Amino acid sequence: MELLDKLNWRYAAKAMNGKAVPEEKVERILEAARLAPTSSGLQPFEIFVVKNQDIKEQIKPIAWNQRVITECSHLLVFAAWDTYTADRINYMFDLTNDIRGFKNEGWENYRQMLLNAYPQKDEEENFNHAAKQAYIAFSQAITAAAFEGVDATPIEGFDPEAVDKILGLREKGLRSAVLLPLGYREEENDWLVNLVKVRKPMEDLVTVID
Repeated sequence: MELLDKLNWRYAAKAMNGKAVPEEKVERILEAARLAPTSSGLQPFEIFVVKNQDIKEQIKPIAWNQRVITECSHLLVFAAWDTYTADRINYMFDLTNDIRGFKNEGWENYRQMLLNAYPQKDEEENFNHAAKQAYIAFSQAITAAAFEGVDATPIEGFDPEAVDKILGLREKGLRSAVLLPLGYREEENDWLVNLVKVRKPMEDLVTVID
C-alpha cells in the first residue's frame, strides 16, 4: 500500500517554492532511473541535471514559460541517443562482459543480431525507439521522487531543438526527449494542488483475458 499511497500523493506540481532538494535525494532518484529496464539493456539515453539558474531561465521561454522550470531545484533533461551505432551497442555488451567476467555465446549472438539490425535503420526510427527507453527511466524517476517526498512535474511541452542547442546535445549525439523538474510544491500558488486526482476507472483501463 505504501507505493500506492505515494503515487496518490504525487501530482504534476504547477508551482514550486525554490527550496533545494537535498543532493542525496536527487542521487537516489537518479539511481532509480539508472536501474530502469531498457530494451536489450542498452540504456540509450543520458540524463542532464540542470542546477544552473541561468540555463533554467534560457529554457523557460521555450517550455511555454512554465514557472516550475525556474522554480525547481533540479531540472532533469532526459536525452535519447540520436541513433544506434555499432560503437554504442558494442560499448554496452563489452561493459556487461567486463562486469560479469565472462562471455556467453548466446549473448554474443544477440550482440551480432543487434549490430545487423539497428545501425542500418532510419535515424528517426532509432531515435524514437531510444526515446521510448528514456521514458521508462523517466517514469521510474517520478516514482522514486514520490518516495522521497519530492515533487516531479513531467514536461513534454517544450521546443526540443532549442533545448538541444542550449545544452549542446546534438554535438554529443543526443536529442532531448522529456523534462522533469524536481522540487517542492508551493501550495498557495498552485491551482492543481487540492483538486482530486482523476484517472480512468479500472474497468475502462484493464481487460483481463482468462
